[in-house]
Amino acid sequence: MEHAVSMLLGIPIELIGAGRTDTGVHAKKMIAHFVTEAHFKKSTLTARLNAFLPPSIAINTIYKVSDQAHARFSATSRTYEYWVSTHKNPFLNTTAHFVHQPLDIVSMNQASQILINHQDFECFSKTHSDVHTFLCDISKASWEQKGDLLIFTITANRFLRNMVRAIVGTLLEIGTHKKNIIDMEAVIASKSRSLAGPSVPAQGLYLTEINYPKNIYV
Repeated sequence: MEHAVSMLLGIPIELIGAGRTDTGVHAKKMIAHFVTEAHFKKSTLTARLNAFLPPSIAINTIYKVSDQAHARFSATSRTYEYWVSTHKNPFLNTTAHFVHQPLDIVSMNQASQILINHQDFECFSKTHSDVHTFLCDISKASWEQKGDLLIFTITANRFLRNMVRAIVGTLLEIGTHKKNIIDMEAVIASKSRSLAGPSVPAQGLYLTEINYPKNIYV
């Protein structure tokens, strides 16, 4: 993308993304910003970028923002989905995680609500992560069945590395009765990654939304 923007504008451009994900994770929406004094028509640059970029990347919109706006640090919340396939489906091999055991969705949703009552999620963070705090404000965490897909949606002001995949792994252990609902409280209180569930595969994870304050747009 940097090469494409630089080539089309005729000057070196550095793109700053809203975040990073593990290999295999999907992004239905991603934001990046760049700084330039070049003049261009936003709709024209959008069309030319889409013609130049590979099929796996699509540019939806280009916005003009204030000088203080930052794709990563100005974000107020992010939303992820995790897709679990409850029936074997070859077409979902690269887009969902297949779980063949029956899942107790009611217990998984009850355990998900416990997350909203806490802020310290060191137990779900990748070990040896270079972060200054493990505090996150989760505003939504719930499961919904949509046909053969069971979708977990979680929204927070920030996420730790590997956090969503570790949360889902823990909730699936609750859903298969390897852990009890009350165990979620103990896992969070322990701050120990080893007590949480395993990280689920990357292919089921989707970044779906990034929100920003309205006053950054000009």
